Amino acid sequence: MSGVAKTGEVGSDVVAGGSLGRRFGWLWGAYAVSTFGTRLAFDAFPLIAVMVLDAGPGRVAALAAAGLAVGAVVAVPLGPWVEFRRKRPVMIGTDLLRCAVLLSVPLAYAFGRLGFAQLLVVSVVVAAADITFRAAAGSCLKALVRPPDLLTANGRLEATTWTATMLGPPVGGAAIGLFGPVVTVAVDAVSHLLSALGIRAIGGGEPRPRRADVPRLRAGDLLDGWRYVLDSPVLRPLFLNTVLVNALIMATTPLLAVLMLGDLGFAPWQYGLAFAVPCVGGLVGSRLARPLVARFGEHRVLVTSGVLRVCWPVGLAFVGPGTAGLVLVMVVEFGLITSVGVYNPVFATRRLELTPADRVARTLSAWTISGKLTTAALTAVWGLLAGFVGTRTAVALAGVLMLATPLLLPRREPASGPSPVEPAGDGWDPVSEPRERPE
Repeated sequence: MSGVAKTGEVGSDVVAGGSLGRRFGWLWGAYAVSTFGTRLAFDAFPLIAVMVLDAGPGRVAALAAAGLAVGAVVAVPLGPWVEFRRKRPVMIGTDLLRCAVLLSVPLAYAFGRLGFAQLLVVSVVVAAADITFRAAAGSCLKALVRPPDLLTANGRLEATTWTATMLGPPVGGAAIGLFGPVVTVAVDAVSHLLSALGIRAIGGGEPRPRRADVPRLRAGDLLDGWRYVLDSPVLRPLFLNTVLVNALIMATTPLLAVLMLGDLGFAPWQYGLAFAVPCVGGLVGSRLARPLVARFGEHRVLVTSGVLRVCWPVGLAFVGPGTAGLVLVMVVEFGLITSVGVYNPVFATRRLELTPADRVARTLSAWTISGKLTTAALTAVWGLLAGFVGTRTAVALAGVLMLATPLLLPRREPASGPSPVEPAGDGWDPVSEPRERPE
């Protein structure tokens, strides 16, 4: 990827008027279509397990947790492997793999052969492919965009994520009601095919990374991403903070569903509305990120938005029935998502700047794997905790713990500026997988 910048392809591709260039446009378009497809199919597998296979709560929970955890473990050797391969062919390959395995679900359903084991295998393969794709896509982004434009690029990806999060699940739910339980999976598969075509259309040369001729990975390569992050005095606190905050947010998602749909008696459409409307805050935050950084500086905006984003979730413990309760959830989620919308692109840019080109894939892979495993673990722990202390108390405890996480944020701006090595990347994944939604 570094050769792209050295040959001047990045500079020649940027045109006047604030455009990030045709090649970034194809990358952004590929990201947009695949993200909308994925959000359209949000929670599709649990719905299929319940509606088609009559699975109970235990099997549905196992499907979600196993797919996340096993997929992350499978992806451990893939980060180092991606590091020494051309990134765009890896991205295209993982897109095509996701397309193929996802299409197997509606095909099996059409022939009456769909089973729980197939859903489990597909979820594992998709999870591993997602991690691999993100590792490669980060390097691709930084190779295509000049360093001064990285925050703008990350802001656009962040805005796209929240737009898809706002529109995708409601449209997907309507599509399932009209066309059946597997239609959104088929659409998601096609979106990955279109993404592969978009990445192919980027064009231009891509130099072969160093060590591409190495026939196999060394044992030390598998842990190199974690080693680099934990040895960095700047990346380490960011890593610990984001992994923990995102996991705590995600761990309360099923508890909020139980609290609102069960204990408080909200209708499903009200529950969906409560989390869809506040996604407008993600668009607002992503638009504010660049002007805020220009005025106050990257470090101050990063820390301030990092603190603000954890001040909101504790309010969810006080949700009550009726309109007032629904408004409270919307206000809390709007504040949280707006703060995340500012934090994510700034964080993505900082992480990108501090990661050398020859470590990007390994670092992003290790980061994503850690996030998914931590989320799976805390989701299980908080489910057990809710059984002992009650759903509302468990949600409150997660919110209180999040109030302590700003202590993990870096207190000082990095002594040195962006890494002087060739462009290295991050950013296809805008840091926090929104309450997926907020990596």
